[in-house]
Amino acid sequence: MATRRTAAWLTFLVVLALAGAGPAAGLGLDAAKSQGLVGEKADGYLGIVAANPSAEVKALAGSVNAQRRAKYEEIARKNGTAVDAVAALAGQKLVDRAPAGQWVTDAAGNWRRK
Repeated sequence: MATRRTAAWLTFLVVLALAGAGPAAGLGLDAAKSQGLVGEKADGYLGIVAANPSAEVKALAGSVNAQRRAKYEEIARKNGTAVDAVAALAGQKLVDRAPAGQWVTDAAGNWRRK
């Protein structure tokens, strides 16, 4: 029971922290996702879907992933768990919550349109 509660709490914290991740100016995360340039990966990080991404798309993905990694590390440290476990849990939730039409990966890392 305590494990489920901890997992639920971690999920809540991660999703809350990632809700607004992205740079303030330029291409936004939601726009990049809706344009099919980036997508959610099962490992908890943002992936680039575009074959020839612009510097702006690369910068967006790098910025979002750096913010996510920092948040995952913080949550893992507070809860005495592995960073990869926090990232994987967040990835599962982010993929599950992605709206239809956006790109996501499965556990094997294969891109698919949801």
